[in-house]
Amino acid sequence: MRFLKRLLIGLVLLLAAFVTVVWFQPDDYRLTRQTVIAAPAAAVFAQVNDLRKWDDWSPWAKLDPDAKVTFSGPQSGAGALFKWDGNDKVGAGTMIITESKPNDRIATRTDVTRPFAGTSNADFVFSEAGGQTNVIWSMFGQQNFIGKAMCLVMSMETMLGPDVEKGLAQLKQVSEGK
Repeated sequence: MRFLKRLLIGLVLLLAAFVTVVWFQPDDYRLTRQTVIAAPAAAVFAQVNDLRKWDDWSPWAKLDPDAKVTFSGPQSGAGALFKWDGNDKVGAGTMIITESKPNDRIATRTDVTRPFAGTSNADFVFSEAGGQTNVIWSMFGQQNFIGKAMCLVMSMETMLGPDVEKGLAQLKQVSEGK
């Protein structure tokens, strides 16, 4: 009986320690990657500003070719909306362009409903010099308790970093006409 009591106390203390560690993890996350594309800012901007063109370069577009995809709102720019519902790799949700400044900046908000509900934001910043465009893609948002617990095992850098890098490489290929 004494052993079980000690075991139970030990488990409660271990659980309390885990909850405390997760609780003190940062609420916010930010992931940023950049690349230089040998194309004018207008050409690169056009690929990101029209959600229908994301299929050509998005790192997530090919993960489920059978995903149900719908578009609403304007063809491009602020208010353009993309809704998807796919397999477990892509889940389901919506993405909307919240701000669009030609050849300068695009901001989006993504609301994922499956497999885990959450909201994130992204910025694409374009700066042209000498016929080349520097593109900075940042993703940021807040994590709930479960998100913070998951990041103890695998950080946002590890989970999303390679996807963002792949997306920028594919955006480079599409924008440069390769």
